[in-house]
Amino acid sequence: MYDQPINAPAPLLPAHQVEALKTIAVSHLSDNLQRLSGIAGLQRFHRAARLVGTALTVKARPGDNLFIYKALTMLSPGHVLVVDGAGDTANALVGELIMLYAQQRGCAGLVIDGAARDTAAFHRADFPCYARASSHRGPYKAGPGAINVPVSICGQVVLPGDAVVGDEDGIVTFPAAKAAELIAAARRSAAFEEEIRAEIANGQVAQSWLTRTLQPHGL
Repeated sequence: MYDQPINAPAPLLPAHQVEALKTIAVSHLSDNLQRLSGIAGLQRFHRAARLVGTALTVKARPGDNLFIYKALTMLSPGHVLVVDGAGDTANALVGELIMLYAQQRGCAGLVIDGAARDTAAFHRADFPCYARASSHRGPYKAGPGAINVPVSICGQVVLPGDAVVGDEDGIVTFPAAKAAELIAAARRSAAFEEEIRAEIANGQVAQSWLTRTLQPHGL
């Protein structure tokens, strides 16, 4: 049991970093995180909206969303509600009503290591929601739980205040202190890939980007 199960939120990412991250592919961030970090195993239940914000974390008892209710009252615009539900999908931890309230509070989106329901509502609203699965079964509300503590989402440790970025390929999280460095590195990756696209367009079989990879292996 945590000594202080409800902790204050960490500072939000600066607005200029949020806007920058909205333009960067998760794959480019992932490549510059040594391809080791990131959350794999969640489904996207919205349509196309990008997820960018600051983690407000919840450790929930599987199938129980009491502490999610409390976390909703602590949200500030730009927070992403990141919920460790231990991967249990028997009971949905979030649904349309939680989505509507979270939207009203300026929440950037939901990342749930557990189940969601009312998934058509998330799709219609295009409100970012990633979860392991959907379930019509509602949650219990008894606790225990904790707020703004380290959590595990599909094996990825997420700390309160971490940056959270999601698109159609999945989600990465990283310390806010690394945001500027990663933004710069991801932009270099995008520029490098643009050079490769231009080379592919020349129609030649011989391509420098292929040679760079194959030649060291004698291929």
